[in-house]
Amino acid sequence: MGTYAGQGDYAELVELEDDLDQEVDALRRAGSALAKREADYRKALAVKILEERAKGTPVTIISDLCRGDEQIADLKLLRDSAEAIYKASQEAINVKKLRVRTVSAQIDREWSRPFVGQGA
Repeated sequence: MGTYAGQGDYAELVELEDDLDQEVDALRRAGSALAKREADYRKALAVKILEERAKGTPVTIISDLCRGDEQIADLKLLRDSAEAIYKASQEAINVKKLRVRTVSAQIDREWSRPFVGQGA
């Protein structure tokens, strides 16, 4: 008995669905990391702004001065990096969903064709 050509499609679909589940988990972790990095950055920035206000630094330059602080800039870098990972994970999910739809459509086409067995 020959192997039905669509069996590989089913295996690919199962693999894609597993990959998609893993990427959704990765997105959840990336989202949590992004939220933590955002909180760390905002807290440190707020503290730095209060310090500068207490020193009497002119309000017009506090924002630029604080964002240029090495610690604040490093926290913003970490936040921005976490955001990039989060967005990349979202895009990976979209690509995997598209691939799932493509393979599913291929399977649907295979099933809608009349099957011609061996020797027919």
